[in-house]
Amino acid sequence: MDDPETIAAGIARLDDVTGVWAVADQGDADFVADLGLALWHVHGSDPSPPWQYRSVFDRVLRLLTLTPGPIDPAVRLLSVTIDRRQARYVASLLASAHSAASLQAFDDMPELWACLRQELVLRGQPVWPVDGSHPLDWLPSTLRPIEGQPRLPRYGINGMSGALPSASVRPMAGTAALPGWHETTTGSRIDAAVRNWAEHSNGRIEARTFAFDDDLTAEAVGAALAGVGLKSVRETGSGWGLTSAADAWTQLFMAASAGGAYGGAQFGAYGRLLAWQSLGALAGADDDVTSIEALAGGCEWFWFAGASDWFEQVAWDIGLAAVSPGRRRLAVLAATDTD
Repeated sequence: MDDPETIAAGIARLDDVTGVWAVADQGDADFVADLGLALWHVHGSDPSPPWQYRSVFDRVLRLLTLTPGPIDPAVRLLSVTIDRRQARYVASLLASAHSAASLQAFDDMPELWACLRQELVLRGQPVWPVDGSHPLDWLPSTLRPIEGQPRLPRYGINGMSGALPSASVRPMAGTAALPGWHETTTGSRIDAAVRNWAEHSNGRIEARTFAFDDDLTAEAVGAALAGVGLKSVRETGSGWGLTSAADAWTQLFMAASAGGAYGGAQFGAYGRLLAWQSLGALAGADDDVTSIEALAGGCEWFWFAGASDWFEQVAWDIGLAAVSPGRRRLAVLAATDTD
């Protein structure tokens, strides 16, 4: 079998890495960990490592995290190579294939440990207590009713599969007049769940809030979407309708966790955090998950993705509007991306 250091030294010269994949696939876990370490020592500090390194190192990660058996070789590799960003991905891999008990071996890697906890929560597994020192500790240790059963990726050694966002919508056609209004948009976390679409891909985002002089009825929401100067909706008509707070959370979670057309996936742990941040900002609450869920449940939610040609209508479109329980506040999030 080839020596890990020899493979790592020549990896960037290869036109095809499937042979290296095969070598890794045939090795035991200790060999795979040695290969990962050798690769990392050669290219791990490169600001833009060669594609060959990225491909083979990902193969190594999948072999060590998804294959049943001892977890020690994965601990040995990750204790040296893990960084804050990679921890999100690795936690998703590990939690998809191992129990909470077997993952205790990672308790001295703070970022990975915090991400693992949330990945397990998303999968309905019992988790360890926290001390509140990590941003993810703000999230509850069990799923809230509004979260349902989150859609999570399915991983294999050769790839992954997952669902794209979709919503259950009851179409509406608005006929009521638009009350007087003024814009109240300030800096907020409304777009937290979709910033990755703009930062890592071709995404466009519109996140705004408005106050109304009279009650904004459900029948007037179409007129509001078209009448308050949104770039994403320029005229009334079809393409919008009632949805639910649970569907809104699902859309936000999928957008954050899966990313846009060209990446930016935040994976389960941070996807959950960002979804709650966006949901809270849309509903007008930012205290804690319990108060956000209560207020979001009292809002009336509308879906308008694809309601105009502002949306790319490829696979990545979100259009959410929330009318507050008092019916005088409208919050809007529109996002679209394309490959």
